[in-house]
Amino acid sequence: MRNRKLSMAVIGVAALSMLCSTSAFAEGNINLWSFTDEVPGMVEKFLEAHPDFGYTVTPTIIATTEGAYQPALDSALQAGGEEAPDIYCAEAAFILKYSKGDMQDYAMPYADLGIDIDAKLEESAIAQYSVDIGSNSEGQVDALGYQATGGAFIYRRSVAKEVFGTDDPAEISEIIGGGSGSWDKFWEAAKTLADAGCAIVSGDGDVWHAVENSSDTGWLNEDGMLQIDPKREEFLDISKNLVDNGWCNDTQDWQDAWFADMKGEGAKPVFGFFGPAWLINYTLAPNCGGEAVGEGTYGDWAVCNSPIGFFWGGTWLLANKNMDAEKVDAVRQIIEWITLDCTEDGLQYKWANGTLNGEGGTKDTVASGTVMDVSDGSLDFLGGQNMFEYFVPANEYANGKNLTQYDESINMAWRDQVRAYAHGEKDRDAAIADFKQTISDTLGVEAAE
Repeated sequence: MRNRKLSMAVIGVAALSMLCSTSAFAEGNINLWSFTDEVPGMVEKFLEAHPDFGYTVTPTIIATTEGAYQPALDSALQAGGEEAPDIYCAEAAFILKYSKGDMQDYAMPYADLGIDIDAKLEESAIAQYSVDIGSNSEGQVDALGYQATGGAFIYRRSVAKEVFGTDDPAEISEIIGGGSGSWDKFWEAAKTLADAGCAIVSGDGDVWHAVENSSDTGWLNEDGMLQIDPKREEFLDISKNLVDNGWCNDTQDWQDAWFADMKGEGAKPVFGFFGPAWLINYTLAPNCGGEAVGEGTYGDWAVCNSPIGFFWGGTWLLANKNMDAEKVDAVRQIIEWITLDCTEDGLQYKWANGTLNGEGGTKDTVASGTVMDVSDGSLDFLGGQNMFEYFVPANEYANGKNLTQYDESINMAWRDQVRAYAHGEKDRDAAIADFKQTISDTLGVEAAE
């Protein structure tokens, strides 16, 4: 048996060339590239559970900040050789570049890894939107994730009781039009909340992901030209109404004021946030101002249906088509354990039930419906509610067919223009024209007539 270890290389772009020129990887090494330590941490658990695996795994972690990860990954894939990634990760903002777009040729279909993909998909009941996103232009599965990121509405129980007289998820779902496919009741609720001195959301970003991922079409048409889906264009009106009517605290997501609203310390009490389970675990909980019921807003939250079906985020795993043939089966074992194993020994069962690092860990929604059916998502943070009762159905309504490989850049440009329009800095026509010009200038993508 070969010596088994997990060595970590956490690098920036500036250090990449030095790493590639000085690294001497041992025989039987698998190179794993990621933008966080999440997947490397999973692989470490895989190695612990499989002591006879016989390969070392060397992770390289490059954050996505300032766009550093993709160029480094692309260069490493194109350069090839023993230091090239064997397994690599891509997130929702740019996964299509690797599963269907410019870098698709480097992805090995799961079937070519030796996975009976059709049987495994049926057995594990993987959320369809995740399969669609990870399938290449010929319909073969090139990538799958381990999370399910279907979105729900996550709201404050105390605000619900004060304004609507109940915090029951079924009743709140009805009040905001949960599952209706329409925003009408949600905006009615926004008016009621505003009359009571509350904001329905923190900022327009809290609605954007529901709008973006419920659109019928993506940013590019069949000819590769820029188009604006009517639902995404409607975001101009949504954002302006939120600001003009005082239905939000006019924050920007991922900034201090947004986090303050999670603690209940913003300009006005905020009713809720749109998001998947990871938003609860990794954003709301760490920023709620407490760690136990009664501290900050901890325990004052619940989950109900979103008016519109959507997903937000996720990480997909891919295998390098050009890896050494002798590594293929070993790579298969890792990828299959993370993305398709629906037994109690697989990653997804441990991830869903919070047992990956021992009992009492963080619970999350996972890609496998089979796993979710036998898992318990009850959280003290949610007042004891089983969040899976709402997040599992949410995955069925998510649409994975409206993404493009340029979404990260295009979304940023669109939201900048929407924000300018909502604050009266330019009129609607100017905002749309400036958006189209920005995309032409930065991506070389022209707008359709």
